[in-house]
Parts: sequence; C-alpha cells; structure tokens
Amino acid sequence: MTRVLLRLVLAGALPALLVVVWWVASAGSTDVYWPPLRTILTAFPDVWTPERLRADVLPSVWRLAAGYALAAVAGVALGTVIGSHRRVRAVCEPVLEFLRAVPPPVLVPVIMLFAGIGDTMKVAVIASGCVWPVLLNTVEGVRAVDPVMAEAARSYGIRGVARLRSLVLPSASPQIFAGLRQALSIGIILMVISEMFAASNGLGFTIVQFQRGFAIPDMWTGILLLGMLGVVLSVLFRLVERRVLGWYHGLRDAARRSP
Repeated sequence: MTRVLLRLVLAGALPALLVVVWWVASAGSTDVYWPPLRTILTAFPDVWTPERLRADVLPSVWRLAAGYALAAVAGVALGTVIGSHRRVRAVCEPVLEFLRAVPPPVLVPVIMLFAGIGDTMKVAVIASGCVWPVLLNTVEGVRAVDPVMAEAARSYGIRGVARLRSLVLPSASPQIFAGLRQALSIGIILMVISEMFAASNGLGFTIVQFQRGFAIPDMWTGILLLGMLGVVLSVLFRLVERRVLGWYHGLRDAARRSP
C-alpha cells in the first residue's frame, strides 16, 4: 500500500508543479491569447457540458478507437507475415520505408478524394499513421524470436497456427506493445488533425471553431480536455499492458531481484 501511494505521489508531483507554475505565471496576464489559468478553469464547466461532450468528444473517441483498432490488427498481421519470411521482408522493406517516410497529414487531401469527408476519411487518416509503429515493431519482434526456442518448436513438430500462438506472438508481444504505445500518441494527434478538415464535430473541429471565433479561453479548455483524454487513454493502456504482459514483467522483476 505504501509503495502504491508513493508511486501516486511521484506521478502527480510534476503535473501539480506545472499547474502551480502556470497559475502563478499567468495570474496577472492581460494578453488575450494567454489568459490566466483561473479564467480557463472557470470557463471549463460552462464550455464542456454533457451535451457538448456527447456531441464532440464521443465522436472523436469513436474515430480514434476505430482507426487505432484497424491499425493494430493490420500492423500485427502484416508484421507477423513480413517478420517470419526473409524473402517477403526483402521485397517489402523498400516500399515500407518509403510509405513510412510520408507524413500522414499530407495524405489527408488524398484520402478525402477517395473516402469523402465523413468518418471514413478520419478513421483512414488515423489508421494510416498508427499502423507503422505497430507494423515495424511487430516485424522486429518476430525476427527476434529466440532461435533455440524456434528450433525446439520445430523439433517437436509445432508449426502453423500452434507455433504462432505459442511461440511467435508471445515472444514478440513486448515489442508489439511498444509499437501500440507509440501508435496511441500518434492516433490522438491524427484524430485532431483529421477533424480540422471538413468536419462538423469532434475535438479538433471545436477547438478550431473557438480559435476562429476568438473565444480564446474556450479554446484553451479544449486543449486541456485533449490532454486529459491523452492521460486517461495512457493509463488505460498501461493497465491492459500490465495484464497482458504480466508474465513478462514478472520475469523482468525476478531478474532484477536475482544477485
């Protein structure tokens, strides 16, 4: 219990310090673009009512979840195939490096031509950016499977789906989750960017509307809400990661305690 409380205190110390610094630094501000934090916090409950949360935040979260899930499935599936076969990897690697180097926001106008301006476009933009860290980390994780274990599986006749389920994916899962963690932050960024193009709702759309209407404190409340959403999603991801990779963290903790 003491360790948990200590971790909570350490995790909250820096955010609390930054809030205090922001409060003090902006307390006497008369700049219209840099309002006092007190003004922003006062406006927050008036701006983000339950109705606005349902109208703007829930659609954003749904698009993020859909694009992220699509990227996760495609990245793990393709990465497993590419990482398992040397010839496939040799053929695909130049194309993958080219596509990875193209910034996803640049693809927004192109995706709009084929997917329109609805939710399909926004989900496609999110998926197109999130898939690369998942794919590349999966490839490296599959390639790094212990050759001794791979040879033992071959000797015992463990092949196909059984080999994939019992050896490849468990061995690559720490690296896969590293890619999923990177993809989550990219997905939040692309969620906002995609909603700035021809959208009628969403966090990105609302923040831009506040900026265009010179409702600067309201704009800052949107930025704060976006940061809070990122923190919540990060905490949820860590909980899932600790649950799925409990065996991995247990082995690592045991290795640290051993002399």
